[in-house]
Amino acid sequence: MPTGPADSFKQPRFANSSTFARLPRLDEVGDEASVIVLGVPFDSGTSYRPGARFGPTAIRQGSKLLRPYHPPLDLEPFNIVQVADAGDVSVNPFDIVETLQIVEAAADEHLAKGRRVITLGGDHTIALALLRSVSKQHGPVALVHFDAHLDTWDTYFGAPYTHGTPFRRAFEEGLLAEESCIHVGTHGPLYARSDLEDDRGFGFALISADRFSEIGPRAVGEEIKRRVGTRPVYLSIDIDVLDPGFAPGTGTPEAGGLSSRELLQSIRAMHGVKLVGGDVVEVSPAYDHAEITSIAAAHVAYEMLALMVAPST
Repeated sequence: MPTGPADSFKQPRFANSSTFARLPRLDEVGDEASVIVLGVPFDSGTSYRPGARFGPTAIRQGSKLLRPYHPPLDLEPFNIVQVADAGDVSVNPFDIVETLQIVEAAADEHLAKGRRVITLGGDHTIALALLRSVSKQHGPVALVHFDAHLDTWDTYFGAPYTHGTPFRRAFEEGLLAEESCIHVGTHGPLYARSDLEDDRGFGFALISADRFSEIGPRAVGEEIKRRVGTRPVYLSIDIDVLDPGFAPGTGTPEAGGLSSRELLQSIRAMHGVKLVGGDVVEVSPAYDHAEITSIAAAHVAYEMLALMVAPST
């Protein structure tokens, strides 16, 4: 039987544990772990409000009230597989390229041991390193990307590696399965119509926040499943896909986003996809209020975990 979270009837949730969902540390369960939660405290790729380097700590704090049983999927994810918190990657806050290499190597180490990785960011730049790693194991993956923004810019101030460029680089590097990737929840102004034209050229489909509100989470989940088919799926979630009323603590907030409930329901509606990895990024706690954003991000990570370990039928 896997070792689950600390018993809240013996130890109050506000005491001692600093791991995600009060799970055991990786060094406590070792090779028994088949899913790990990994922090990447890095935000040197941000273009507006910094602070996502403190995101992993905030998300762990926001996860203390997560409980073992998941009613909508009728499962106990921590009893299906051994899940552990692997702590944070030791990044270089002054060097984006080196940090991408460090994160890729850290993910490689876990994937080589048969583990799946759920990453807590950090800014969205780190998704490129994680896609590099999973593609070594699975080949090009279908990317499901929840975000206010496309993140397929070419450069920003001439820099090719920022939180606005990871998926253009991933496309150029052949990490993405052709015509199998999709953005969900995009909203807010763009620089030009060409942003959308470029994005279509990379083979992405798009469900904007406006269209989301028309068809609802269940239909969104079905459209995602049709898009990705049986391919390995990487799920990348920028918390700014939520409206600032539900996630004020983020670096580039855009009015008109999803609600927390809509996002969680959409993830559940993806039940049946072959999820091989994922991340939750862009939580910047300095701009948060009453842990609203970190709690939302913790629940997103929990839903991702449940989706990852749930039986396919």
